[in-house]
Amino acid sequence: MSDMTTQQPIRHRLETLQHKLEHGLVERRREVRLILLAALAGEHSLLLGPPGTAKSELARRLHRAFAEATYFERLLTRFSVPEELFGPLSIRALEEDRYERHIAGFLPEASIAFIDEVFKANSAILNALLTLLNEREFDNGAGRIHCPLISAIGASNEVPDDEVAAAFFDRFLLRIPVAPVSGDGFRALLALDPGPSDHIVYEEALGADERQALARAAAAVSLPPAEADRLVELREWLAAEAIPVSDRRWVKMAALLRTAAATEGRTAIRVWDLLLLPMCIGSDAASQAGVTDWLTSRLGVRVAFAPPRLQRVVAAFEGQLLAEQNADDLDYDDDGRLRMTDAQIAGEVNDMKGGSQALRMTYTRRRRFGATHIDARTGQIDDLITRIEGYGAELAATREDFRRYREGSLWLDECLAARVDDNLAATAAALGDFAARSSACRAGFAALPRLDGDPGKLPAPVDHEPLDA
Repeated sequence: MSDMTTQQPIRHRLETLQHKLEHGLVERRREVRLILLAALAGEHSLLLGPPGTAKSELARRLHRAFAEATYFERLLTRFSVPEELFGPLSIRALEEDRYERHIAGFLPEASIAFIDEVFKANSAILNALLTLLNEREFDNGAGRIHCPLISAIGASNEVPDDEVAAAFFDRFLLRIPVAPVSGDGFRALLALDPGPSDHIVYEEALGADERQALARAAAAVSLPPAEADRLVELREWLAAEAIPVSDRRWVKMAALLRTAAATEGRTAIRVWDLLLLPMCIGSDAASQAGVTDWLTSRLGVRVAFAPPRLQRVVAAFEGQLLAEQNADDLDYDDDGRLRMTDAQIAGEVNDMKGGSQALRMTYTRRRRFGATHIDARTGQIDDLITRIEGYGAELAATREDFRRYREGSLWLDECLAARVDDNLAATAAALGDFAARSSACRAGFAALPRLDGDPGKLPAPVDHEPLDA
């Protein structure tokens, strides 16, 4: 069966599989989908949170998503030894001067592995795990064997801070905070059946051939220039925020996005796929929140027409209109002295202290403008209004595109989706306000007092930020 003919059935099976994996878990939809996507991409996940938040249950369910997958689970402590993960030493091999382990039933033979309190392991264990997780190989005696590991799920209460553990931490592409259920979910939690779920078999479980076909389809997914530009922009922002992301991690993130696209039958990454990245970039909930804020405010909104920039542009026109509406029409000579003609001023002479006399000005006239000046101003604001209307149409198309993406996505987190939708709606509302203010500004320029004749003098353009980006 070809890769193309298998993609559509796999998409529907994955959707069904997701629902079954989520069944009986409260508020774990995001975690289920992320660890499944990581496994499909051949990557590892780290669950960060306190005990009793279903981390081990998530891993046990994940292994049943893959046909004929073997499962390994271990809780590590400061006193854990390599034998607990990699198997006991072979006595027969030692008698023959070989240092080998019996690996049957241990991590080197597992397809899905769950390692609880993973950072409590000593450096000897962590160094061996580095090779196994990254290269899917294990040094057993004088030889190196291939391991069938699809994905490892680690669990910890905290992010490590020592050098060896930090290197191991980087091997987990997704770092997923797991919190206790909310107040809204607590009643549902109390109503759960506490019975074991180990007997459940998923008919939709994917076989090795299907996983390989999906991997080939993912490798063929393209990264369009617009999406690559947004990743470049994100990388620059992360550098400015002093959030380190290695080149290796960027390559793996791109592969994860390609896998997400392939599972949905797409041949190219979409900009909305980037909403998967906060869990790959941030090391904890706080840093992930910053990445989320950046993505939800930037995706679908071009910088040139972002509300803060348009606010400054519209305010520049409003300021210019106010200045011209309040301008006087006093006449100054070449030396800068006011010409006191009867048509412009009226004065009276009053006795002042010491017999001095002073002229008191009591009248000024509003400045009048030529048709050339007014036409230039209204032309400038017409250009701004046209740009705002054009972007309004573009934004409407973007919102519709996101709506369709949201309906068809297997992996999009609903909380993130709601934030993006709210930001797009707020931007649309702001555009409507800017359009109304610009129209009012145009009416103000058109109503400026006019000269009887037109001197034909063009005004300097209103100074504002460019809108070409």
